[in-house]
Amino acid sequence: MLATRLGLALGLPMPRVEVIEVSEWLIEHTPDLRIQLSGRELACQNGRQLASLYVGADGPGLASDYLPGELLRGVRNLADFGRVLVLDKWTCNADGRQAIFWRKTSICHRYTATFIDQGYCFNAGEWTFPDFPLRGVYANNCVYKTVTGWEAFEPVLSRAEQMDVSDIWRMAADIPEEWYEFDSDGLNRLVEKLYKRRTIIRDLIAAFRRSCRNPFPNWTASRQVAAA
Repeated sequence: MLATRLGLALGLPMPRVEVIEVSEWLIEHTPDLRIQLSGRELACQNGRQLASLYVGADGPGLASDYLPGELLRGVRNLADFGRVLVLDKWTCNADGRQAIFWRKTSICHRYTATFIDQGYCFNAGEWTFPDFPLRGVYANNCVYKTVTGWEAFEPVLSRAEQMDVSDIWRMAADIPEEWYEFDSDGLNRLVEKLYKRRTIIRDLIAAFRRSCRNPFPNWTASRQVAAA
């Protein structure tokens, strides 16, 4: 929840999230709120839960969590894959970058990406930051073809670097205490750590750029020198 709110504050295309109350009555009368696991049917838990705004369009073929290379290269907001890297490196997303691709009608052939599933940010439930160059990145390098220098990460990078600790706290303030096991000290450490990590976002992106993936082949030497 906190990672998604940070992403929204940075201007990234992510679904809005809210805390909602799920009653026992709703679970009892909603078949979709049951999970089939190892031959058993388990009811979802009642209480305060995380709700995410629906992403995509109704109808077959209008939304997908995977696109082949040819369609992926034509995504309308392909440049946002470089910008979301700012969030994933800042929050130490321990998973690959996830996205939903959607289009409004079957006549429209180009998809738009919306970034989902921030569950492994802060190294999932560990709330630690073991940074590795290939963590939190998208599987296909073609989404980074628009990255030619540091300007490709703007304005998200500057917004992250300039974010105040009070801004981060406002996004964390209404997280239900039971979600973090009433560990207020742990939440405080997490917020303080995020605030301090703003200063190393560029270093983490640079480490990915130097990795064996060679994710930014269009990053020009002249732009690199100017940024340095």
